Amino acid sequence: MVFACSAMGIPRATAYRTIVPEPSMLQAVAKVSRLNPRAIPTDERKQVLDLLNGSRFVDKSPHEVYATLLDEGIYKCSVRSMYRILSENKEVLERRQIIQRPRYKRPELLATGPNQVWSWDIANLLTIEKWKYFFLYVLIDIFSRYVVGWLIAERESAELAKQLIVESCEKQGIKERQLTIHSDRGGPMKSLTLSQMYVVLGIERSLSRPSVSNDNPISESAFKTAKYHSLFPGRFGVIQDALEWGRAFFPWANDDHHHSGIGYFTPKQVHYRLALEVYDLRVKTLKEAFEAHPERFVKGTPKPLSVPTEVWINPPKLMEVVPANITPILT
Repeated sequence: MVFACSAMGIPRATAYRTIVPEPSMLQAVAKVSRLNPRAIPTDERKQVLDLLNGSRFVDKSPHEVYATLLDEGIYKCSVRSMYRILSENKEVLERRQIIQRPRYKRPELLATGPNQVWSWDIANLLTIEKWKYFFLYVLIDIFSRYVVGWLIAERESAELAKQLIVESCEKQGIKERQLTIHSDRGGPMKSLTLSQMYVVLGIERSLSRPSVSNDNPISESAFKTAKYHSLFPGRFGVIQDALEWGRAFFPWANDDHHHSGIGYFTPKQVHYRLALEVYDLRVKTLKEAFEAHPERFVKGTPKPLSVPTEVWINPPKLMEVVPANITPILT
């Protein structure tokens, strides 16, 4: 066959395809030959289908039909076979009226520097009294992880959130159309009070999708850091105790905490553009360590983690980059 195809200039695949039947034909023959002798014949399957769709059993489940027929001394097939026959005829469908919720757009936020995107949320702080909580408001810059504002109150309130955001914007010198603030869809976050404030200050609002906890990861991570810290008592007696804890924790979080998400720099170093000096010092220190003991570093001179250049909330899954000198062809 090889020499014949070569002499005639015919691909071998074409020659074999004309000799061997199509795979679909082979599969059909094999399926018929492998027919299970225990399978229910076609005419009996039709009888079962007509019985299930009849006026007597049209509103009953196969389990009910099976039990009813058994009580009458009749056996047609198993419950699973009834379901299988109904499925083959596309009669096993969802009968509940399930709410079709709208599909919300996936928030995609990029920060390439401080004071571009802030994230905020409210966490419950347990007290020594059952069913009583204090509420921790935290406003954090996603690029530097710097806590730009926080407060602890005895209630959730849009007015308190507004006060916190306005004061934080004044401290950071935020200009109009400079900032985006991201949050989940809690009551204060969606309130008319905050919506009007955003318009007045020229702030763009971003909201998480409903029931999607991953859409606000920076704030959730900050709350975990706070509650796992050694200063966190677990429960508070009075609100003054919670305020004293906050006055001790948040300066540590901003000034002393080396955050893994920003190359183990402190939020203050990244937020106020001090990280490059620290990075140069780390490079110098590691170079001196390598020169002192090169045998300990099998991969050469070690390098510290770089200073962050961008931070995403939900980065795009696919980013297509077209070179500037190439014009895309539209079809």
